[in-house]
Amino acid sequence: MISNRLVIWLVVSAVLTLAGCASAPTPAPTPAPAGTDHSSRYTITQDRAPTGNFDASGLSDAVPVYQAPVRAGNKSTYTVWGKQYSVLKSNDGYVASGTASWYGEKFHGHKTSNGETFDMYQMSAAHKSLRIPGYARVTNLDNDHSVIVRVNDRGPFHGDRLIDLSYAAAKKLGYQSRGTARVKVESITVKPNGSMFVAGQPFALDGQLPAQKAASTDNANAAKGEQGTGGGLFVQLGSFSSHNPAKKLQNRAKNVLSNPVRVRSVDTASGRFHRVQVGPFQDEGSARQTQNLLEAKGFSQSIVLTDSN
Repeated sequence: MISNRLVIWLVVSAVLTLAGCASAPTPAPTPAPAGTDHSSRYTITQDRAPTGNFDASGLSDAVPVYQAPVRAGNKSTYTVWGKQYSVLKSNDGYVASGTASWYGEKFHGHKTSNGETFDMYQMSAAHKSLRIPGYARVTNLDNDHSVIVRVNDRGPFHGDRLIDLSYAAAKKLGYQSRGTARVKVESITVKPNGSMFVAGQPFALDGQLPAQKAASTDNANAAKGEQGTGGGLFVQLGSFSSHNPAKKLQNRAKNVLSNPVRVRSVDTASGRFHRVQVGPFQDEGSARQTQNLLEAKGFSQSIVLTDSN
């Protein structure tokens, strides 16, 4: 009898103990350290190239223009990962050679160091010490190809890398598949009167007149009522190896725009591409305005470029 009571008591005690464990409050999680980033700014852990075969062959270089000095992004000195960096007082005469890398989809659509939005399909770059925004001519020393980029971000802060180009700029220089390249970086500065210098030497963009002479020529042509013969600027919505998806994108764009939309087929070293383009536009401001409208309508991968008719 006593043994039976003992067994019953042990069973009841075990049940009560288990019930108590089940109802016990869960310990509060340990608070994250102060300064922990909860914003999930970058949804992609590792950077990567965009999907598909992005055609950069028709992409225009950045066009250097004069801009008064600004404070945004130009704090000197600044510290990243315990290392201190200084920003140049002026970009005039800057020339350096070193390793270029590129950045793409992880940072696409996020803010650069001076508050602009990074677009991996545009000709832009990040540099540790050049004043921003600024411009630079970057030459791939392995193939002698050059591009002009707008410097609007800080970095790269990995190893001894000199400059980080957008994915589009890296592809135009031909090193996107390798990840890095040996390059020469030369600053481009523009004075208030429009005169331009690369690495401190007078400079005019390829195929264009120096700024002051071009302005007087344009005024003379306007007085005569002449129309420029150039192909103008286009907003390119996509480039496809097949004609059918290009035609579908063209029809979609026509439903939201009153501007002309064309499919232009071109032969490149990578094969035949069918480019969907809106335009032409006579100035960059008009092209950018239409590009912003298109982005608001869901056309998220457009680029502004020059193209012949």
